[in-house]
Amino acid sequence: MAVVDQKAAPFTAAGNRLDAAGAASRTDYLVLWLGLLSVLYNGILAFINHNIMPLSLTHVAASEGLIMASAIIYILHKGIYETDLPAFLFLLFTLVVTIYVSVLNRMLFIDHFRNVLIIFCFTGLGGWSNERTMKLVFRWASLVVMIFLIFEIVSVPFYVSIVHPSDYFANTRGLLPLSYNTTGLFQNALGFPERFSFGIIDHRSSSIFLEQVSLANFCGVIAVYLISMWERLGRWDRLLMISTAVLILVTNDTRTMLIFCFACIVGYFVFPKIPKNFNLALMPLIVAAGFLVYVLKPNATGDNFTGRINLTMKKIMELDPLAILGLSVDRVAEFADSGYVYLIYAATIFGVIALWLFVCLFPAGRTAAQRRCAHSLSLFIFLNMMIGGTAVFSMKIAGLLWFVVGYMRFHDNPRIRQGRPTNVLS
Repeated sequence: MAVVDQKAAPFTAAGNRLDAAGAASRTDYLVLWLGLLSVLYNGILAFINHNIMPLSLTHVAASEGLIMASAIIYILHKGIYETDLPAFLFLLFTLVVTIYVSVLNRMLFIDHFRNVLIIFCFTGLGGWSNERTMKLVFRWASLVVMIFLIFEIVSVPFYVSIVHPSDYFANTRGLLPLSYNTTGLFQNALGFPERFSFGIIDHRSSSIFLEQVSLANFCGVIAVYLISMWERLGRWDRLLMISTAVLILVTNDTRTMLIFCFACIVGYFVFPKIPKNFNLALMPLIVAAGFLVYVLKPNATGDNFTGRINLTMKKIMELDPLAILGLSVDRVAEFADSGYVYLIYAATIFGVIALWLFVCLFPAGRTAAQRRCAHSLSLFIFLNMMIGGTAVFSMKIAGLLWFVVGYMRFHDNPRIRQGRPTNVLS
């Protein structure tokens, strides 16, 4: 592998402009399919599981591995440039932390490395994507999500006959359906009477994601895409994205993404005026706000906004001191619903700091659109980690989220094909 010094690499400006213009007008089909598969692979596997042959967790892991391996091969074929080093070094640091945690706990624990590898793969794919390919990925992903969401709204039995979420999670995750769940839906999507709802359907929608949390977060990814690319999108793309997001919001009963989407509408006008480095203060501010909620309503519980915040704050204050140094990784499964605590147990305090710095500093901030992308990304991740768990790190969500971030980092300052590169690192 070679790291290319862009300053030292000679090139012919006129020829490169022609090459760049030609590349921008072509669809990169490998990037297109990898982007789409990151969203759709679970739905495809569920169809196979229900209609062709039973699958297991091995098939899911192999599918994710194949997608990431293809992305890595593509990125290495293109080359690692100086501007790619932050993502590469973040991955390398995470590998060191993973080895450290695995050795100390005498068990192989790669969950956090997998999460960061997804970030590395899709920032790389997004960085090399042209605008046409980027738009096609989101257009087709949103269209499939909308079609399956309509199926689910109109006829649950028909939706279940295609993907049968309950069977899929039973076979691949060992999550057997509860006795009262005869719908074929994932049991957590059934909701309960006291939960916030628009009352359009009698459960929380899941669409192609098969479970409700990923669909809710996909709405957030659409919001990040729209706020970043609004000025470059055509009328029909805008209509498709907005329609998909609204349909998710009114059927998924997601309070967090409803708040986030309204924040993005305001942020479209406000974010360009805020320096990108303000993001460094956002995570501490959100945690401080969570602590304030806990102080004002210490007895709040349940599946509501204050209840979820209090749950996270209680777990932060009850942190095992050894966990901060990575010595209690065997307890990480207890914190799947509290993102900050999960991350500390999985990656040590050093991994948390590395993720915080990467989320805040990696996105570009030169243009208004880039600052919209940077601020919405930080708000999406740090807010989610306060009231949720690991969903924002799954490939179904993190894939296209970081694809946008990678694209926006380079879209007004693209890498261009150069002459013989100078090897900085071999």
